[in-house]
Amino acid sequence: MDDGKRRCDWAGKPGALMCGYHDTEWGVPTHGDRALFELLCLEGAQAGLSWNTVLNRREGYRAAFDGFDIEAVAAFDDARAEALRGDERIIRNRAKIRAFIDNAAAALSIAEEGTGLDDFLWSLAGGRTLVNRWQSISELPSETEVSREMSKALKARGFRFTGPTICYAFMQSAGMVNDHLVDCFRYGEITPG
Repeated sequence: MDDGKRRCDWAGKPGALMCGYHDTEWGVPTHGDRALFELLCLEGAQAGLSWNTVLNRREGYRAAFDGFDIEAVAAFDDARAEALRGDERIIRNRAKIRAFIDNAAAALSIAEEGTGLDDFLWSLAGGRTLVNRWQSISELPSETEVSREMSKALKARGFRFTGPTICYAFMQSAGMVNDHLVDCFRYGEITPG
């Protein structure tokens, strides 16, 4: 099924889950502590895997991690974490499961200081969407100076699975950077102005 729209090379065929994600979510400026917490955790879960693998398990993650309610996830104890290792709806990696819980605790500590996760993360990204003008997928960087600084700031706060490459993928998915190719139909739709 070809709908005639030009997309980024990685989007796949119309009608597929990945293409739907590309067309409706990727690169759209995302706000809200819970939504950004979910994206940050899922990007961390992707480490060593494809985004398609994580995307296919996203609903399972939402169910297993209480809809990414930050307070609820921060309260998961060792027994709950261990039980998640048996949950076939998610990637059952012990370190990644523990990172979700630790990341929730880190997000709560930011909230306790009077800053929400949304404001904190967007401030690390410069507070607005950076619009790139890539012609080819080969031009896209895997990390940038901004993602390296974000990684450093997040790790200092106790976040895990937040290396520079993961942070850049997070910035792309959360719309902190528009990395749609210039000939992709979504580029113009989400580029401000």
